[in-house]
Amino acid sequence: MPEVAMNDPGSVLRRLRVLRGMKQNHLAELMGVTQATISRWERGVLPLSQAQRQALLRLLARPLLSSQDAYLKRLVESSSLKVHLICDRTHALLAASASRQSEWRIHMTDLLGTPMITYASEEILAAEARLSDRGWHDGELSSLIVSTGQNAHVDVPIRPSSALWERLLLSNGTAARLVTTLT
Repeated sequence: MPEVAMNDPGSVLRRLRVLRGMKQNHLAELMGVTQATISRWERGVLPLSQAQRQALLRLLARPLLSSQDAYLKRLVESSSLKVHLICDRTHALLAASASRQSEWRIHMTDLLGTPMITYASEEILAAEARLSDRGWHDGELSSLIVSTGQNAHVDVPIRPSSALWERLLLSNGTAARLVTTLT
């Protein structure tokens, strides 16, 4: 496999973006440019100005967990509501409240980083499948109430209810989803 030359900023940009789990649309939104511009930068078709390089480095070189994200995690974990926080792209569990954890037979430390989509009910999977059409991943929709239905998992049960999904950005630009049981 050929090494990526440091004089190839497009490849470096793409690699950093992918490592962060960011889509071109999302990075474009953060940079105030179009998705096509991000694509051109990554392919080396459009050169980056020095200011653009600096802005991209500041954005993509941030630590994955900032103090703001740690604060959010503590808020979720201390909430009296049945709430959990997941990565919006991978569905990996990031944090959960004690009342949410009390429903699970698996300890949260064993679930951290686990894609929670594996425990989803048919209703949740159907709602998930419609998110792109509704503009969720493009930031056009920031919250949504979904019917959860019931799953068949004993270790991480889901009971029929409604849940509020709220899309938010972590400090590194990664999208997260706050899931709160409403009923």
